[in-house]
Amino acid sequence: MATFPVINLEKLNGEERATIMEQIKDACENWGFFELLNHGIPHEFLDTVERLTKEHYKKCMEQRFKELVASKALEGLQAEVTDMDWESTFFLRHLPESNMAEIPDLAHEYRKVMKEFAQKLEKLAEDLLDLLCENLGLEKGYLKKAFHGTRGPTFGTKVSNYPPCPKPDKIKGLRAHTDAGGIILLFQDAQVSGLQLLKDGQWVDVPPTRHSIVINLGDQLEVITNGKYKSVEHRVIAQTNGARMSIASFYNPGSDAIIHPAPALVENNKLYPKFVFEDYMKLYAGLKFQAKEPRFQAMKARETTLPIATA
Repeated sequence: MATFPVINLEKLNGEERATIMEQIKDACENWGFFELLNHGIPHEFLDTVERLTKEHYKKCMEQRFKELVASKALEGLQAEVTDMDWESTFFLRHLPESNMAEIPDLAHEYRKVMKEFAQKLEKLAEDLLDLLCENLGLEKGYLKKAFHGTRGPTFGTKVSNYPPCPKPDKIKGLRAHTDAGGIILLFQDAQVSGLQLLKDGQWVDVPPTRHSIVINLGDQLEVITNGKYKSVEHRVIAQTNGARMSIASFYNPGSDAIIHPAPALVENNKLYPKFVFEDYMKLYAGLKFQAKEPRFQAMKARETTLPIATA
């Protein structure tokens, strides 16, 4: 099987630009996932994010998770659990407005660092969207504009810890799903693995590489590219040894953004519907862990005469 794509973004501005762009194109068309090295976010800063995230879990969330495990009797599982995940999470919203001040228990330093991290990731996401535009033959800024709606994009972070699990064969860290949104940027634990993607009917490990950012494409990019790029099913396998940290940031369309295939990519065959992003998210909320195709079909069935945005 082909090797999981790892792309050195540092080479983008040199003689190897064409090669790097081709690597990104291949990863988007054939994997829906790729790992970025030398992405511009300093390694020391990422070390700080990791340290503070792990400290926060130990101090504020570990005991809560243990109590949840006890209350649900998850330690002595005999049958497979299919309606919950072995993970401890909290969510930070950055755009259109931040909820950072409302999250309890966040130390001042951690709050400040996560705010700066979000700004760095937002810039990286927008730079990547422009690289995708270049590869797709779309004008620069097209995808950012397509995501904009009336208030700009939606951007948030899911901070997860996957503690050691005594029965990893009975419960997933996170059940298989595709991501509903746009482009996802993941900073994951470099020591403890667990993330897998589905490729050609087989589950493939996403290698944990220190200081890398893993990118994956969501359902909305599949729609906008008219299927040229596809969102890919992925999951987290619970591990018996070691706690895994995962910080996934979702750069998504604004809630009222009208999503539809880019006219330049349709040719004579429009494969996906037009819809308001918020309507898709309402549908996704109840069907996250099911196949994406029925979601697209449901949106097509209720497709309205929404105006094509000028994006």
